[in-house]
Amino acid sequence: MACLLAPSNNMVSVHNLVLTMISTTLFFIVTTTSLVTAHGRIRRLSSSQNSNNIIEVSSVERSGLCASLVTPLGYKCEEHQVTTQDGYILSLQRIPEGRHGGNSGEKKQPVFLQHGVLMDGITWLLNPPDQSLAFILADRGFDVWIANSRGTRWSSRHVTLTTNQPVYWAWSWDELVTQDLPATFDYVYRLTGQNLHYVGHSMGTLVALASFSEGRLVDKIKSVALLSPVAYLAHMSTPIGIICAKAFVGEVVTEWFRVAQFNPKAEIVTNFLKAFCHEPLNCYDLMQSYTGENCCLNASTIEVFLKYEPQPTSTRTLVHLAQTFRDGVLAKYNFTSEEENMKRYGHATPPVYQLSNIPRSLPLFVSYGGQDSLADSADVTRLLDDLKLHDRNKLTVHFVKDYAHADFVMGVSAKQLVYESVIAFFDRN
Repeated sequence: MACLLAPSNNMVSVHNLVLTMISTTLFFIVTTTSLVTAHGRIRRLSSSQNSNNIIEVSSVERSGLCASLVTPLGYKCEEHQVTTQDGYILSLQRIPEGRHGGNSGEKKQPVFLQHGVLMDGITWLLNPPDQSLAFILADRGFDVWIANSRGTRWSSRHVTLTTNQPVYWAWSWDELVTQDLPATFDYVYRLTGQNLHYVGHSMGTLVALASFSEGRLVDKIKSVALLSPVAYLAHMSTPIGIICAKAFVGEVVTEWFRVAQFNPKAEIVTNFLKAFCHEPLNCYDLMQSYTGENCCLNASTIEVFLKYEPQPTSTRTLVHLAQTFRDGVLAKYNFTSEEENMKRYGHATPPVYQLSNIPRSLPLFVSYGGQDSLADSADVTRLLDDLKLHDRNKLTVHFVKDYAHADFVMGVSAKQLVYESVIAFFDRN
């Protein structure tokens, strides 16, 4: 499918063309969880397993993520709300103890879970309790906090703006670094009185690394687990995504048509995908081609994922990720105008996040997969090179040969292959 725009007198049709291109390119470039594996590779749960462990989507209510996905499974859950300095109202969910309770007077160690782009806190709850990281941590005695970034289902409010206003979406992942993470971290830190363990997946690792490189949060962090880390994208191996990133598709949308919000569930996108994903083309294989061949996903988990996700984000965030691929460096958002960059940064080009500035004594756990087409092994190796001066006893590198991008948060074997190692790392720090 060609990704370059052809001239047209029909602006509506061109507008539609651009949106549909993005729906099949940048969405899958940066999506934090691929949905499927190759034919016959998806493991299936029995109907009894599904009914016992997975909450049907029809039970989702406006009362929040707790009432929808946590308390029905027997866990205590609290809804919290944080307002950023720029006015975005973010939701946090807290699972203060395991399903079977515990010593109510015990001061538990807080763990902060940060999802990636086009996802929300449901990332950590898609599987049954014995396979989902949030529930596993709670059952192991941790105080679990689940973040939801601006623009997602549970964090779509603002003190003065609405999501129908383009200005609401005038941010990239830079604002997650400067606004969302500091606000939510400060809130949890003040409430618990303790430094936090941090777990990020995909773009949840990117915003953390960028934050630490600027000295943010480090005084409130106990240790950090980075799952499928995204810092560099030079070796991303998704062909259509590469073509469209090079073609500046995101900039076309934001600059020509002022499309500020990218909503994967918009009618134009869903209708296109329905038409595109007919036989003999299998969209499971299409999605797999963007994120790598995930080895260990359950079909029932995929069904739940498809009903809940993906979530909206700003188009500028997707453009920012495309810039990271094209430029080969991790830098702040490029407004493509020297004048605007000068106004924002005092330089004609955006400043680079210097990952080598991350404090060497900060305990880091880096877990990546050999089949990941987004967090490619070569790009993770470049990240590790930035960390080559890190204190040796503070950096743990964990490699899972058969894992791709989604396996780290949805894989049925993730508890054994990843989460046990994460918990052991936390216990050491």
